[in-house]
Amino acid sequence: MTAVVETEGLTKFYGGRRGLEDLDLEIRPGEVFGYLGPNGAGKTTTIRLLLDVIRPTRGRMTVLGSDPREAGVRSRIGYLPGELALEGRERAGDYLAFLGAVRGGVSRGRIAELAERLEADLAVPMGKLSKGNRQKVGLIQAFMHEPEFLILDEPTSGLDPLVQQEFLAMIREVRASGRTVLMSSHMLAEVEHVSDRVGIVRAGRLVAVEDVAALREKAVRQVEFHFDAPVPREAFENLPGVRDLRVEGAGVRCTIDGRPDALVKAAARFTVVHMVSAEPDLEEIFLTYYSDEEARHARAGVEEPA
Repeated sequence: MTAVVETEGLTKFYGGRRGLEDLDLEIRPGEVFGYLGPNGAGKTTTIRLLLDVIRPTRGRMTVLGSDPREAGVRSRIGYLPGELALEGRERAGDYLAFLGAVRGGVSRGRIAELAERLEADLAVPMGKLSKGNRQKVGLIQAFMHEPEFLILDEPTSGLDPLVQQEFLAMIREVRASGRTVLMSSHMLAEVEHVSDRVGIVRAGRLVAVEDVAALREKAVRQVEFHFDAPVPREAFENLPGVRDLRVEGAGVRCTIDGRPDALVKAAARFTVVHMVSAEPDLEEIFLTYYSDEEARHARAGVEEPA
């Protein structure tokens, strides 16, 4: 099947400063792709290039199998910008109805359904919307025409936890229907529960693309065993992936990087009465991609427009 997004050597400089360089990326049909990195890493530059808001310095790209400059491509995309400007006295509901008509006739019922799910108040004039309500209106306009491809830049900003969960349910429904999502964020926790793969961008360069399952396998776990009798420390020393080992009588605590197989086999030599394993700390794995010496990544600098 044709990739929804395909880029090769995609590069954008702002004057002498790098926004994105040599991006080779493929987003597959029907997947949720998490695009991760700190603010200024190049995420928004990538999105603006895919939407043909800005033009590349060099490189090539296709979106939904076409050049993004083609007029028909934009109508097949739902987009939520990172900073959504909504102003004026017009009510949010009227604004969404206008957009629905422009997009070929989205029914008011569809808009009302999304507003109910996101607990959005559409009677408020747009200029008086709170940050959270403004974000909800932005999500409604992105989802309402059921686009083939959703591009969402920091989508949960300003949303309370219950609305965030409803938003994630909406993402899962999009994926179940065979449509595709690119979700940009600086927070791993925001995307890990719905993404199939994640790309990690730093200083304008894509440094890794990982299956979420593979990322979990690499993740750090805090593990604690309690045995029916004291155990010798040497039984757990020098095991692959084991660090921060503490053995106190019948208790063993440690940190595991990656698979716990060796630790489990060592513990099985004794009688285990209780075991606790904390959820993998994916955030720590994410941060390891940013642990190189700063000089190596800062020499060209990164600047994205506000």
